[in-house]
Amino acid sequence: MLTTPLLEALAQRYGPLDVVTTPAAAPLLETHPAVRRVIPYDKRAKDRGLGRLLRLARTLRAERYEAAYLPHRSLRTAALAWLARIPKRVGFRDGWPMLYTEVRQRAPTDHEIDRLLALAGPDRTGGAMAPVMPRLGTTAVDRAAAEGLLGEHGIGEPFAALAPGSIWGSKRWPYYAELAERLAASAAIVVLGGPEDRSLGDEIVRAVEGGGGRCRAANGCGRLTLRQSAELIRRAAVLVTNDSAPLHFAQAVGTPTVAIFGSTVPAFGFGPRGAHDRVVQREGLSCRPCSAHGPPSCPLGHHLCMKSVSVEDVLLAIEETGALHRRD
Repeated sequence: MLTTPLLEALAQRYGPLDVVTTPAAAPLLETHPAVRRVIPYDKRAKDRGLGRLLRLARTLRAERYEAAYLPHRSLRTAALAWLARIPKRVGFRDGWPMLYTEVRQRAPTDHEIDRLLALAGPDRTGGAMAPVMPRLGTTAVDRAAAEGLLGEHGIGEPFAALAPGSIWGSKRWPYYAELAERLAASAAIVVLGGPEDRSLGDEIVRAVEGGGGRCRAANGCGRLTLRQSAELIRRAAVLVTNDSAPLHFAQAVGTPTVAIFGSTVPAFGFGPRGAHDRVVQREGLSCRPCSAHGPPSCPLGHHLCMKSVSVEDVLLAIEETGALHRRD
């Protein structure tokens, strides 16, 4: 998602692009207006190994591409463009510069979107005043799936979307059920995530329904594709999420976001940047951040970076977004 502004900048120069990416990411790009074609490359499964890499290189070579832009530090990516004999290969200095024909300097600070945009060169977009945001396109099928989930549970607007999961355990805030129970007085609740988050979603729904009254909640974990989840987030008044993929979906569809950071920090370049977005985090912990991506569990065993962020802290951040009061 954070690569999409770079794609747009390059498409202004060359026209729609062909993009090599993982099968998981392919659906997020195949509907993007800056993309002509997505070429899935399953480097960890069916396309694993040197033979498959060489096969893809031959396929790319036959297309006679003018240029390749390589935003990742991967040796495999750099070697692929070299093997495909693409004459112009642009990458970052902290990657594999011996395989590039042009080298850009990656900024050590700033948001990841801006760091990636530097790959396009200094004349990339013309100096917009507002922060550049990612973009994601959805289809009629995606919209129908989101509407179907909401209709099945009788959920109208406004509703709050919660994304409690993360593949990294240390990034998970533990109080989503309590938050949902408190928040349900002013909005319906929809929980989003993958199949692995299903039980957590059930727990959150039970907390809401156990409060009685007319509170409504739906567990969408594992029921929607990535694009369909993004479409549902588009319809939400606000998204509350950990430092994980749904944060970037919300940025791409313009939904106000409350992002809870624990083992990682927004200074790494992956936080929200919209005018109505808020970050909630525990300041002053000497052990934080503990890694670039967040370990599977707290290395010290206390997980204070998340456990000390209260439900009241998050409710206040939601209130500051003004999302549940906005009717535009």
